[in-house]
Amino acid sequence: MDTIQDLLAKRAELDKKIADARREERSTAIAKVRALMAEHGLTAADVAGKAPQAAGKPTGNKVAPKYRNKATGETWTGRGLQPKWLRAALESGKKLADFII
Repeated sequence: MDTIQDLLAKRAELDKKIADARREERSTAIAKVRALMAEHGLTAADVAGKAPQAAGKPTGNKVAPKYRNKATGETWTGRGLQPKWLRAALESGKKLADFII
């Protein structure tokens, strides 16, 4: 019957073999991926699924404002919470249509 020390030593040896095998498999997989990328002219961005930005197109999702405070020039896109200036104007009796751009 094996002692705990013997079993722990075997376990350590197996853990080392597992780590070596993983490292070797990973290295082989990376080499295959690099070869395929070179063969097909792919970049890391292609593999990650990020489409290249079209030339001249702005980044982000800016939305044009729909409402403007004529007195101050402040604007609101109509998305999210209403700004304080608009809320105050609506409470004072003005209509949302009064601020449409």
